[in-house]
This record gives sequence, structure tokens and C-alpha cells, in this order.
Amino acid sequence: MNTCPMISLRASALGLVGALSLAANAQETPRPIKDAIQRAEVAITRIVQIKDSERTFDNTLGALDNLNARLDDDTSLCIFLENVSPSAKERDDARAADEEVSNWQVTEGKREDLYKAIKTYADTSPQLTGEQARLLKFTMRDYHRAGMDLSPEHRSRLASIEMELNKLGIQFQQGIADDETTIPFTLSELKGTPKDVLDRQIKSAGLVLVALDSPTFSGMMDFCENEQTRQRAWTEFKRRGGHKNVEVLEKMIRLRAEQATILGYKSSADYTLEPRMAKDAATVAKFYRDLRPIVRKKAALDWKQFTDAKRADSHNPKATFQPWDYSYYKNKLMRDKYAVDSRKVAEYFPMQRVIGGLFSITQSLYGVQYKEVTSQAAGLGYKLWHPDVKLYEVNDKATGKTIGRFFLDLYPREGKYTHAACWGLQGHKVFGDGSVQIPLAALVCNVTKPTASKPSLLPHDEVETIFHEFGHVLHNMFSSAHYGRFSGTSVERDFVEAPSQMFENWVWDGKVLNTFAGHYQSKKPFPASLLKGMLAARNLGSGLEAEHQFYYGIVDQKYHTAPGGVVDTTKTGIQTLGEVEQYKGIPGTFFQSSFDHLVGYDSAYYGYQWSLVYAQDMYQRFEQLGVLSPKAGAYYREKILSKGGTEDAFDMLHDYLGRAPKLDAFLRHLGISK
Repeated sequence: MNTCPMISLRASALGLVGALSLAANAQETPRPIKDAIQRAEVAITRIVQIKDSERTFDNTLGALDNLNARLDDDTSLCIFLENVSPSAKERDDARAADEEVSNWQVTEGKREDLYKAIKTYADTSPQLTGEQARLLKFTMRDYHRAGMDLSPEHRSRLASIEMELNKLGIQFQQGIADDETTIPFTLSELKGTPKDVLDRQIKSAGLVLVALDSPTFSGMMDFCENEQTRQRAWTEFKRRGGHKNVEVLEKMIRLRAEQATILGYKSSADYTLEPRMAKDAATVAKFYRDLRPIVRKKAALDWKQFTDAKRADSHNPKATFQPWDYSYYKNKLMRDKYAVDSRKVAEYFPMQRVIGGLFSITQSLYGVQYKEVTSQAAGLGYKLWHPDVKLYEVNDKATGKTIGRFFLDLYPREGKYTHAACWGLQGHKVFGDGSVQIPLAALVCNVTKPTASKPSLLPHDEVETIFHEFGHVLHNMFSSAHYGRFSGTSVERDFVEAPSQMFENWVWDGKVLNTFAGHYQSKKPFPASLLKGMLAARNLGSGLEAEHQFYYGIVDQKYHTAPGGVVDTTKTGIQTLGEVEQYKGIPGTFFQSSFDHLVGYDSAYYGYQWSLVYAQDMYQRFEQLGVLSPKAGAYYREKILSKGGTEDAFDMLHDYLGRAPKLDAFLRHLGISK
């Protein structure tokens, strides 16, 4: 069950703060960023100076969309480097650029002269349709949400809050990125941990200094036989970012609540959710209230199965099942009950085969062709930040046109973003002169790097993650939106995960796996018996995993519905674990200090489960027509992927499904019947 964020550096039509601001150091803003902001200032001046009697959609709203698209084009790659550059200075410069652009966007969104220009045009009640009508509606809504109909004093305070949130969000994310926690263990304490995981760690004075990057942590949780070792690693993992990040987070929550109060909302959650499918915190609360009792039945069965497995393994009839036991006993049950050894499974997924299969499948499904153009990157105006990075061009087979490009950055390194994510760097945009800006995205992962003697072998869940994130890439690539505001993944935030979640299903289909999975040594295809066991075990622990996702979403809602934003995030996190999941809260932990979704996905983590309902409902058409059916792919590309945010998500879903969405497929996906 993937919860890896799709990240966009694009701002709204008003240039309000982007989806995930990382960053803040007192570095000198790079000259290209200053120049880009200056060009945007000039563009605003042109809009403002137009006579009221001469205002049109194109020279006012269209021009605003143009300047924001060009600002993205000029700054997104520079800012993106804070997440991937191997140079500490370059990352710091990128953070400075991020803060500079974000703060300028806050100021832009509250400029009285620009607001009056837009409102003057809106007050003429122009007869608009399609994207133009939607752009005007959304722009005026955003101005209201920016406080432009409030007093100058309130607007000034809102601007200060947003800028402070930019800075704090940057500090929070940097606190996670800079965390260098290592835990000393003896080799005996690490019994069962894969050799390739141990080989990557620093050895000192007879101890192994274990880092907490994702591949290392997962390897330990999956296979280390020593419960005390797993507990220690899990506990330290839930303390990354430290108490300083807890303080930063709680200050952000208070500021978000103040912002919401000034704007007249009951809570910051209500403010955040207004433009999304859910609309308000009450709807999210009802979503969980309706779903939790259904899922609890499966979770209770899972709990008994996993507890029994631990008691049998430990020869302790009173052993208590703990969070640090989950991955280990899931793997053990997979091996013992379903004859599925995840290490053996990984031998059939060498990285090159996975990427080749992913490319082949999506090219056939969606009528496109990928071409590696890494050697041409400089000529195309792109800087490759590391030798591992590759650049691909996406060409439409029907027209022969290049419709987008994407970067691929697969392996972990110091200073790099630690999870898997897709960044939307530029959106599809048609300018007034007819020129077209094509989408640009970056797929960033952290899979085990190959060695001289062994290729990168991916556990099945990492294969699933890559397919998930590539779903975001495709959502960006296939956009046909005219205006940048609605390009690609610029949909309601609680729908944005649905296309990528749906694409996870492909790695569970035998026909799909037969197209690319093969043993890295013998080249033999993926065994049917192994897939049978994996499918039988697919819902192993699904109730516990769903409740874990509920936990994150409910904690997020509690933080952002607390009166005045005053909340002890640590106490709330520990208490809520015992309320929502089968486990008891674990004292001494503060998971929220490294919960990076609280910047950018704040009040919105529920969206992963919310969108999964629609993902599984949409997948049914592929089940009927075939998961490798170009007909099904073309229909999905037309009805969902190409539209971006040009329509409301509920309308797109109804058009695609031919009916209202249902919960049934989601429950089947979890192995649950009502």
C-alpha cells in the first residue's frame, strides 16, 4: 500500500504556496531566480496597466496563467535540486530559491492592483465556457481564500503567516533530510538481516553502525530475527527529525489555525479541504466513521493471525504483537503459509527488467513511445544533477509529436530525498501565440544500487512503488489542458493518488509479469506457483495496513481541527495509535517529527484511502477489457489522464465509469465483504 507523495512545484493561478515547500537557509538567491521574478513582475505590470474598457480574458486571466507558467518554467528545476543534488551548496542555494519564489508568490497573491484588475474583468460577467469559465471561477475563489476581501491589516497578517509557514516547512523537511541517526549493533543482534543491507553500513570497533534510510530500515524490519533489535530500530525511526521538528510542527499547526480563523473557517482542516472532493473535515470524519467498523473485522482476524504466529515462533503463549513485529511476521507468514520468500521474489525483478517492462507496458497501453535523450539534455536546456540520472522523451505514436519528458533518478545517495516521489516540474500549457509548453516530470526513487557482481534486485513492494509513481508521471505527460492551472496532476488533492494507486494492480497480474519478470541469473520467467502464493497472500494483513493508514489520516485531522491549533502532537499521536489500531501507543516516540506529509499534505492524508476507493473502481474496466488492452488504455487516457483539473473529479469519474462511484471494488481489494 503505497503512500509516496506526488509532488508538484507548480503554484496555483494566484501563485500561492506550492504543494510541498521544502527549505530555508540564509543563502544568496541565485541570479536566474531573481531574473525570473523580475520578468514576472513586468508581466504583472502589463496586466495592471490595461484599461478597464479593454480588458479581455486573454489579456487578463490568460496573461496571469501565462506568467505563472513561465515562472515555473524558469524556476522549477533550480528549486527541485534541493531534493536531489549531491552538492550541499547547491541544495542550500535551491532552498534559498524555493523560499524566495514562495514568498514572492504569497505577495503576488495579495497584490491589490492585480486583484482589482482581475475583479474588474470578473464583474463584467463574461460569458465563458469550459476551461476559461473554470479558470475565472477558481481564480476568484483563490482570491477569497487569500483574504482579498478582508481588511488590509488582515491581509498583511495572512501574508506574514504564509511566509512564516514557508520558512517553517523548509526547516521541517530539512530536519528530516539532515537526520543522520545511526544505531550501533553487533552482528549477532542483526541476525537474519540480508547481507547486502549489512554490506552498505559503516563498521567500527566490531559494531555495525546501521543507518535509517528506507532500504536499510525495510531490510531490518523484514528479516531481522532479534525482536529487541527491531524494536530499537523502529523506535529510533519514529524519532527522526528530533524534538526540534516537533516544535516546528506545532508552530506550523498554530499558524495554520490562525490563518483559518482570520479567513472565517472553523479549522485549518476546513480551510484546506474546501477546494477538494471532501470539502470539509466533517465529511472526512464521516468517511472514517463509516469505513472503520467494516475494516476492523478484517483487522481483528489479521491481529489474531499475526499474534498467533509470534507466539508460536517465540514459544511464548503470552507474547504481545507490536508494531516492529509486523513486517517480520508478514514475511514469515508469506514464507511459511504461502511459500513466498520475498528475497526469492526479488531475484525475478532486476531493475533493468522492471523498468523495461514498465516502459513496454505503458507504451502499448497508451499509444506512446519513450526515447532516452540523456545525451541531449544540455541541448534541451536541462542540467543533469548526477551521473545516475537519465532523461526520456515521450512521443505520441498517432501524431509523432513529443508530448513530454521525464527524468529518472533511481538510487539513494547522501542528501537526496529519502522516499519515492514524482515531481511535476512543468505543466502542459498553450500560450497565446500558439506555442505549447510540454510537461516535464521527475521520478525519484531509492532502490538498492547494483554492484559489480549483482544487479539491483527489487522486492515486489518496490516494484509496486515504481509502478505507482510512474502513474503520476503519466498523469503529467498526457495532459491536454490549455491552461497551466489545470495541467496534469492539478486535480483535487484527494483524487491525485487515484491514477497511481490504480496502476499498482498491474504488478499483481500474471500476464503482465510474464512480459518482463525473469530470474536475474537463469532468466527463467516468473513461476506461476510463486504468483499463486503471492495472490493468495495479497490480503495478508490488509486490515491492519488499512487501519495504519487510517491512523495517519486521523492524527492529521486531529492536529488540524484542534481549537486554535493548540495540540500536544506527541501525546495525541500516541493516544490515537491505541484508539485506531490494534496496538497500544508506544511512549517515547514522536513519529510526527519525520511525517513529511504534514508539509504539503497537511489535513489531507486521508486522501490516500479516499482516492483508493476510486482507484479500484476505475480498475474494473481494465479487468473487464484486459490489463494490457490498448482500447482500455486509450479510453482511460482520454477520460482521466488527459483532462487533469479541467473538470471536477466526481464528474470525470462519473463519465469514465458511466455511473456513480461505488465502494465495492475497494473492499474486495482489501479482501473484505460488507
